[in-house]
Amino acid sequence: MIILSTNMTFNINCIVLHAFMFNDSKMMVDVLSREEGRLSCVLNIGRSKAGRGRRQLFHPLSILELTLDRKAPGLLATVKDAHVAVAFANIPFDPYKLAISMFLAEFIANVTRSEKESEVLFDYISESLQWLDGARKDFSNFHLVFMMRLTRFVGFFPNLEDYSEGCAFDMQNGCFVDWAPQQRGFLTGDDATKMQTLMRMNYDNMRLFKMSHADRNRCLDVITDYYRLHVADFREMKSLSILRELFA
Repeated sequence: MIILSTNMTFNINCIVLHAFMFNDSKMMVDVLSREEGRLSCVLNIGRSKAGRGRRQLFHPLSILELTLDRKAPGLLATVKDAHVAVAFANIPFDPYKLAISMFLAEFIANVTRSEKESEVLFDYISESLQWLDGARKDFSNFHLVFMMRLTRFVGFFPNLEDYSEGCAFDMQNGCFVDWAPQQRGFLTGDDATKMQTLMRMNYDNMRLFKMSHADRNRCLDVITDYYRLHVADFREMKSLSILRELFA
């Protein structure tokens, strides 16, 4: 009887979200790929200098081209080859940008755990990271804009049509309302205004929106609470406390 091999070799473009050693010679890597969405794979490091060099490619939010091998459907894929697809010139060496990228890697991993293939989502994240890498100044609101704009690609982009001064924001339904019942899940006053302001910001105009350190952290809380309501099993983020200390 002839047994046909089920090995499958395929290529992906991906953004590294998390990588960790699980024994002396192998690394587990979680990525968001353009072709297959979220994917976990194994990287054989070995003990050679070349193996250790391969490990350096897999920093959080690195954008890579991988050749993977999967022995059978449902099994973890193994990295056969890896190349840098987009080389960052600034993010790894700027402490502020590096802290932002570490937070966003954890945030994206949290939000996209069940994400399937999505070219527009992948391209949005990739292009955003390239914008951050090239920015020379005025990027202190980058993470806020990134998080709010990401809602368009994961299914709960807020509706701004009914905004008027003094209205409230319904966090569950993602829209502005004339009044808010006395219960959680509604933003009122300055917090409702912050949500409307955040939705007007983009990478090109965010420098025009001046925020204090306290304002920026409050916006971060508001956005995080919004995601908590819409993403199942949204996890607490370890890097959030570090991000709060930036741009004081």
